Amino acid sequence: MRDLRQEKDGIKWVPEDNLHLTLKFLGEVIDRDVPAVCRSIREVCQHFAPFALEFAGAGGFPTSDRPRVIYAGIVDGSESLIQLVTALETELAKLGFKPEPRDYRPHLTLGRVKSSGRSASADLVDRVQRNAERKLGTMAADQVKLIASFLDREGPTYNVMDTIWLGRAASEQGDDDDMEDDRD
Repeated sequence: MRDLRQEKDGIKWVPEDNLHLTLKFLGEVIDRDVPAVCRSIREVCQHFAPFALEFAGAGGFPTSDRPRVIYAGIVDGSESLIQLVTALETELAKLGFKPEPRDYRPHLTLGRVKSSGRSASADLVDRVQRNAERKLGTMAADQVKLIASFLDREGPTYNVMDTIWLGRAASEQGDDDDMEDDRD
């Protein structure tokens, strides 16, 4: 992000503390439904062993030459991530959450164009393209967090509702009373 970002570039960059991979956006969830969502995620996650993700390259959605979203790509481990997301989509659909109509494209969102109807500047597009092949590092994917987000004028605030470990039986994950609660 340091190499991509410039002052007054028209991009709202994601603060480093808020960087995350979105597996499934649930939208508004009623408090009483949270335990069922956690159970569903646990059911899925117990069948997936931890895996590594390798990040490389910058890109943009919907296209690299007219991006509205700037992202870091995932070049290794994406197959496991796609399988995990597909299983989560199926399981959460049983609770009434609509499946995503588009195929999941593994990426880490770095920033978004601030105003609607605009796309990134030609200078930013050039910086993104210069970093299209750059190796960024690896991370262990060993848990899924259910996160509640609250939007205000400064941007989103994220609260971890539950942490679910990959490869652990649902019964070993603790019960719904053990959910992390950072809302206080």
